[in-house]
Amino acid sequence: MDHSIQDIARLAGTTSRTLRHYGAEGLLPPSRVAANGYRYYDDRALVRLQRILLLRELGLGLPAIRAVLDRETDEAAALRAHLGWLEQEQQRLQRQIRSVHTTITALEGKDQLMAETMFDGFDHSIHKEEVEQRWGADAYASGDSWWRDMTAAQRAQWQATTAALQADWRDAAERQVAPDGTEAQQLAGRHVQWLDAVPGIPRENGRPAAAYVRGLGEMYVADDRFAAHYGGQAGAGFVRDALAVYAARTL
Repeated sequence: MDHSIQDIARLAGTTSRTLRHYGAEGLLPPSRVAANGYRYYDDRALVRLQRILLLRELGLGLPAIRAVLDRETDEAAALRAHLGWLEQEQQRLQRQIRSVHTTITALEGKDQLMAETMFDGFDHSIHKEEVEQRWGADAYASGDSWWRDMTAAQRAQWQATTAALQADWRDAAERQVAPDGTEAQQLAGRHVQWLDAVPGIPRENGRPAAAYVRGLGEMYVADDRFAAHYGGQAGAGFVRDALAVYAARTL
């Protein structure tokens, strides 16, 4: 079914001018152009527009969006990855909502404010003590400085990459891929490459240390907060096993 550019603009809450601009930039060409010059878009184009708008919400510019669309051609997989990130953000926002509700209740009831709950969901540094205990103060300081120095677009790109990796792990686990097989080991390689971008982590010969990678895998299983990113205990166990094989073979 074709939709006119005016209909799509109305449904998407944007303008015909913006859609034409996306077309000029090579992001969203019309599915067909009628003899009178009117542009029409089919269902495949609507999916592409949804992806564009989601990436815009992350703060990405049009060149970055084009690169993502060109690289991630499996639309369903890309949307699953983005959904994972949105669900994480939803959880974070829910924590913020609860903390603000608690503050309002305290203010209106003249109750004592509880600092322990006022800032839940606002700052990634809530894990500062845990990171320092596991891997040392230098690891936290380096990672924290790296994160704070990022632009909003860089953070959004990192989060999107993270969500895509986690979604691919979940998909492979659901399909019961062998941890020592080619597909799982390619995922493990991506995971180590993802870790390699973070400063301050333990390294050997310029790469993430094998013991560190194995330890992360164990932590994914032991800690429900991390296991949830990989589909629960079973998915986290699959990630752990694949990372252990990769560490033994490659690191």
